[in-house]
Amino acid sequence: MRPLCLLIRRSNPSILRHVQRRQLLTLAIETSCDDTSVAVLEKHENNSATLHFHSKITSDNRIYGGVHPIASHESHQKTLAILVGQALRSLPNEKKASAPVTSVLFLNGRDGMETRKKPDFVTVTRGPGMRSSLNTGLDTAKGLAVAWQIPLLGVNHMQAHALTPRLVSALDAAISRSFDTAGNDPAFPFLTLLVSGGHTMLVHSRSLCDHEILADTTDMAVGDMIDKTAREVLPRTYLESASDVMYGKLLESFAFPKEKPLHEYVPPSSFTRQRVCRLLDYEWTINPPYCAPGPEGSIKYADAFTFSGIGSSVKSIMSRLPEMDDTGRRELARETMALAFEHLASRVLFALQRPDIQSIQTLVVSGGVASNQFLKTILRENLNAKGCREMQLVFPPPKFCTDNAAMIAWTGIEMYEARWRTSFDAIAIKKWSIDPKAADGGILGVDGWDSAAVENK
Repeated sequence: MRPLCLLIRRSNPSILRHVQRRQLLTLAIETSCDDTSVAVLEKHENNSATLHFHSKITSDNRIYGGVHPIASHESHQKTLAILVGQALRSLPNEKKASAPVTSVLFLNGRDGMETRKKPDFVTVTRGPGMRSSLNTGLDTAKGLAVAWQIPLLGVNHMQAHALTPRLVSALDAAISRSFDTAGNDPAFPFLTLLVSGGHTMLVHSRSLCDHEILADTTDMAVGDMIDKTAREVLPRTYLESASDVMYGKLLESFAFPKEKPLHEYVPPSSFTRQRVCRLLDYEWTINPPYCAPGPEGSIKYADAFTFSGIGSSVKSIMSRLPEMDDTGRRELARETMALAFEHLASRVLFALQRPDIQSIQTLVVSGGVASNQFLKTILRENLNAKGCREMQLVFPPPKFCTDNAAMIAWTGIEMYEARWRTSFDAIAIKKWSIDPKAADGGILGVDGWDSAAVENK
């Protein structure tokens, strides 16, 4: 069901005018999965931004071999209030004696009462994600917004990943003092490859709330497959040394043990090429996805990713060769990642054949898997090999690739400037598309957008 505010906006385009504010300050909460994260972000008049506070605590899921909903929920309950308390101490000082009481927060300090700038609004991840985890963050955000009498913005987690490079641009501008494109780089439209443990999709990001899904996974996410591969391939002692369940990161460090590895990689002439073990001691083969596409060719499946076949092959190989030494395991790890990442590259190249995509020169790669350096190599080399050397690849810094509250804060700021608000009766959304053509209407198609708050601002 489309909320009334959507009809108001479309019948009166003037409502879409952005809010012109000298500065915007938000406190943001991210609890979509197993990471509890809080941030305080301020956007300045010149479009640069300052991250006053950013912290994250990940629940310990190692005994479960992956993310456990109850353990994650309990971790949010234990740590979220602590992080919010720390974030309040990082709010900018309110030094103006004439500042109205309604724009100030009073905190107990060592030398008496301290004054801080009150956030203009609270941002929180509303979905998609695990509902119990989302509820913890959303309920806390509602409480803060009601107590402080400020607006609430519940944002889409995947939209935030797509906008992360714009956050980085604004943060970098504050350091370099270059404000020409701060906060707006990359400019729309651009391609977005969202790769994580829960999602794998290629998106045409046309505008703030319009992200057309060009390809989506038909079974499992690439990050999930890599994590499962890690649990099969990595030596037991290597697995036990992990401090968390980010097994994909562990698989990469095992496959390429040097700090700055030289990836000896040559793009394939065809993405249907089999992978065969090059070591004499072992014999195995892994078929790429859609290796026998039929007379129509692989382009028939241009809108689909599939990774379950690769994962099943790895599991079968390790069941047959459980005594494989570290050299063999490294070979298998590298070839598995190469095959999965080439599959991602193939769908990007298919998309670039579309007339409405051909002019796009920026590919944003975000999500947890985007921190993998081998993925960067494979995407770059395959784009170069197919005549796309001018395509700019944008990878956020690793700390912003995984789930984090800073990207949620930035998305809240962009949505706030576009005059969107969230009503206090909004509920968490387990599945929430970013594509306006989806059954739920995409980012703006769900209930909970508050038009009254927009009109009164």
